[in-house]
Amino acid sequence: MPESLSITAATVDPGLLDLPWDLPLDAWPEETIVALPKGISRHLVRFVHLGGYVVAVKETGEEIARSEYEMLRTLQRMDVPCVDPVAVITNRFSVDGEPLHPVLVTRHLRFSLPYRALYSQTLRPDTATRLVDALALLLVRLHILGFYWGDVSLSNTLFRRDAGSFAAYLVDAETGKLYPGGLSNGQRENDLEVARVNIAGELLDLEAGGRLDENADAVDVSNRIVAQYRTLWKELTGTEQFDAKERWRINDRVERLNALGFDIEELSINAAPGGGEVRIQPKVVDAGHHQRRLLRLTGLDAGENQARRLLNDLDAYRARNGRDELDEEMVAHEWVSKVFEPVVRAIPRDLRGRLEPAEVFHELLEHRWFMSQQEERAVSLPEATTAYINDVLRHRRDERLLINPPTSSITMPIPIVDADGDVDESDEAEDWRANV
Repeated sequence: MPESLSITAATVDPGLLDLPWDLPLDAWPEETIVALPKGISRHLVRFVHLGGYVVAVKETGEEIARSEYEMLRTLQRMDVPCVDPVAVITNRFSVDGEPLHPVLVTRHLRFSLPYRALYSQTLRPDTATRLVDALALLLVRLHILGFYWGDVSLSNTLFRRDAGSFAAYLVDAETGKLYPGGLSNGQRENDLEVARVNIAGELLDLEAGGRLDENADAVDVSNRIVAQYRTLWKELTGTEQFDAKERWRINDRVERLNALGFDIEELSINAAPGGGEVRIQPKVVDAGHHQRRLLRLTGLDAGENQARRLLNDLDAYRARNGRDELDEEMVAHEWVSKVFEPVVRAIPRDLRGRLEPAEVFHELLEHRWFMSQQEERAVSLPEATTAYINDVLRHRRDERLLINPPTSSITMPIPIVDADGDVDESDEAEDWRANV
């Protein structure tokens, strides 16, 4: 290994020194590479083992790598859902002394998948819609913090299952910029338009490859991000005006924001001089209302929707067992030891990689409800657990296994050849962007 190799990292993992930095990334030996699904990228990306975890190594320019590394660290400190930056490696040279590209190293997000790996045969319309909804929420969160993404797309996002929905995580921050004073409407609208067009292109690419359900309209799905974004943005930042007698609407607004997973930093309330009307405008802080409550009560770290579902079961346990008078933390500890942990321990070792424990618990509650409806009786949790493991979990795809859907290539335009054998390069050739 050349002495000039430079590693920039907050904490250097000694395992970084054992990787073959003197080889181009596309020539790394197979025993180093982990065959995990990846999305389309403008740069060469490889997944490799590093100690007890997996990292993504991306070849890029030095300035770009350092800028993205610092941006990801900043976003991480702001609790933005994104990949963890590990290191920037520069001054790479081959054994012959030829310079090699610098790389950015990020930690692979466990149980996450790119959008192209979230289907077995075709991407169903409801799945595509849920992915877009998750991306819309992520984009709103970023814009509230003053982050301009610049290249919003499904390809630059990873998704984790979150109690029947998906949670979106930013992967590529190469074009991003943080504005402490906030974003202008023009900057937000530009990000939104980039997202709409990119999503349409990505879904049309799936459609061309027969990987999009025939009932799904790629353009309609991509347009959804605009509608969903505007609904969320209005709810989180909009001003609401109502009669002074309807003060209950203040609490109603707070509860709606909490239901979306946001806490309120402050609430601006302005009453009209005559006392007839009241205007309120919330100043929200970052999302994670249910995550923070679950973590505080139980120590469990889960997705926002997963946390909401687990908290609902905790509240039901408290009411069902007459624990209303007890301290909330004490009841939470009892629920973890008597309800949650026995379910996790019941999962056979060979099935524990299928889903995260919180997602397993959510699916178990769903399965128990369906069983109770079907059998018209109250199915016990142990009985439902056995049935869920055998009938559902055992047949789920292991999302930590080495799976290789066609994710590393993109369909290129096919030249249109006329009767004389010439390629049609006229401006009249149809472009998918014209339909977006």
